[in-house]
Amino acid sequence: MSESQQARVPTRFRWTICGLLFFATTINYMDRQILGILAPTLEKEIGWSEVQYGNIVTGFQAAYALGLLAFGRWIDIMGARRGYAFSVMFWSLAAMAHAAVKSVSGFGIARFWLGLGEAGNFPAAVKVISEWFPRRERALATGIFNSGSNVGAIMAPLIVPWLTLRFGWQASFLILGATGFVWIIAWFWLYQTPARSQRVSREELVHIQADEAPTDVVKVPWHTLLGYRQTWAFAVGMSLSAPIWWFFLYWLPKFLGKEYGLTLSTLGLPLVVIYSMTCVGSIGGGWLSGFLLKRGWSANASRKTALFICALCVTPVVFAVHAGNLWLATFLIGLAAAAHQGWAANLFTLVSDLFPQSAVASVVGLGAMFGSVTSMVFSQSTGFILQATGSYWSLFLIASAAYVTALGIIHMLVPDYRPAVVGRAG
Repeated sequence: MSESQQARVPTRFRWTICGLLFFATTINYMDRQILGILAPTLEKEIGWSEVQYGNIVTGFQAAYALGLLAFGRWIDIMGARRGYAFSVMFWSLAAMAHAAVKSVSGFGIARFWLGLGEAGNFPAAVKVISEWFPRRERALATGIFNSGSNVGAIMAPLIVPWLTLRFGWQASFLILGATGFVWIIAWFWLYQTPARSQRVSREELVHIQADEAPTDVVKVPWHTLLGYRQTWAFAVGMSLSAPIWWFFLYWLPKFLGKEYGLTLSTLGLPLVVIYSMTCVGSIGGGWLSGFLLKRGWSANASRKTALFICALCVTPVVFAVHAGNLWLATFLIGLAAAAHQGWAANLFTLVSDLFPQSAVASVVGLGAMFGSVTSMVFSQSTGFILQATGSYWSLFLIASAAYVTALGIIHMLVPDYRPAVVGRAG
């Protein structure tokens, strides 16, 4: 096909790139979720306490916080193509290394390296979205790739018990960890920036660059980002909501086992239902703000309306502890988890709305680092609370109030949703 013919053919290759981000996030969460699913099994085999399990989770989150800070800036400097591939290779090797450890300290070390590598996923993915999608499509594209976390959380409860019961728990870490290398091959084969990709027609490139500003080429000094209200708005949103998602991810299997007697062989269905609901929440939350934008709403009104609806949907989760019925508890937790993912789709889009492309990964890494630090504190506290009281009630109460509180602070920090003025081209 000649260059003139290619220019006339409308392509939609940006959605293929979104698909790659989706699959990377799916792999990311499958590798992350293995430990939570195997926690009751490994608790008996390794012999850890609630506090020691909390320490293992905290080690992952500490590394994740450090990795977000490092990868966010490094990906802005090196570019998404090489930076993303390195992150996936790093965490895949760390996931496979779990199969070789047999002690509490060994799992702590393996989780630390896994957290360090997995931290590159979201800064890289959000940067790619900012490069490949115009503003009106970013929340939907973010919701689609972010739904990979839900698909990963669905697939893991289906795959991990099957592998563990037939081949041992080590096989779960080895086989799922190895899938990252398949993704790396596809990534290098397909990915270039839009302007360099031969798979993108001129028409699609114009569409992608429809609202690109000249300041998008400005290199932003990392240390200056903390001086912007927009950075702190994202950081607050992550700091108050991320601990709740981590809580669901790591303690939900233990909660269902304690309250409803579920075992490794019966845990799968409730988890599949919960994380299927989160797929709807992730894509639906991203679609909602994009729909409102297309209806003529401002970015301020559309993003915050979507965030507000998601925040309200989390509040009933406080009743899950005393639901008295497995499927009512499953629905309440599933609604909250779905709302979290819709929240996350819009919160990540806030960064690409308010910052130039050259700063997106840095801001995502910086804000998500704060979220990891608060998650680390919350996970550590969770272990002590459960060991001391044996009750999940106070933890679900905190979850129910976190998102409404976060949105109130976000609105105070960026009431008019004005983009950060971080420099001038040239």
